[in-house]
Amino acid sequence: MRLKNVIFVVLLLKMCVIFGQGKEHQKRIIVDVGHGGKDPGAIGINGIQEKDVVLAIAKEMIRLNKSIFGNEYDIYLTRYDDSFFTLSERINLAKSLRGDVFISLHCNSFYSDARGMEIFTFNSESKKFDYNTRTSIVLGNEILRESTLNINIKNRGIKFDNFQVLREMNRFCPAILIEVGFLNNPVEAAHFSRPSGIRAMALAVLSGISNHLKSGL
Repeated sequence: MRLKNVIFVVLLLKMCVIFGQGKEHQKRIIVDVGHGGKDPGAIGINGIQEKDVVLAIAKEMIRLNKSIFGNEYDIYLTRYDDSFFTLSERINLAKSLRGDVFISLHCNSFYSDARGMEIFTFNSESKKFDYNTRTSIVLGNEILRESTLNINIKNRGIKFDNFQVLREMNRFCPAILIEVGFLNNPVEAAHFSRPSGIRAMALAVLSGISNHLKSGL
């Protein structure tokens, strides 16, 4: 299984080189699709699994980029199916892709009344935020704004943490981790169980990224 994962990463890198040719003018979005394979992530109401929800959102972002945004962005995922990759493997792949922004998609699980989206960025030990951290905050706020306006999802705000994926990726580009909602909340679990809910979230996230990239910040 380990060898299979390594081979998949090598093949994916080759695909990135091939399909990345001629796209120098495009902004590149790296989407880290959380969990996968043996790691289901959070399990919510009626057995809905985090790994499936975030993969569906990521794939829908690719489709919407083509159908609505005119293939304006160069989007790559850290996994395209129900495969398991270690955190280090996903980070190394993301680094090699040299994106303009990095987002990691996840779902929350807590008590049934908890709801809404929250976004994390790297908590630097420095008292002053570096450029990528400041830019990550702006990016996160754009996504929260789109989600609040268009999905009416509760805005739980920007938060800071020392997650490995943020700590390592923040050195290369603006990097955020998005908790799109709570799978044990009946309303949000139902939302993410419907194709329309997946599409709405994917559009909000992609629109927020687009707003940020076009702002030139």
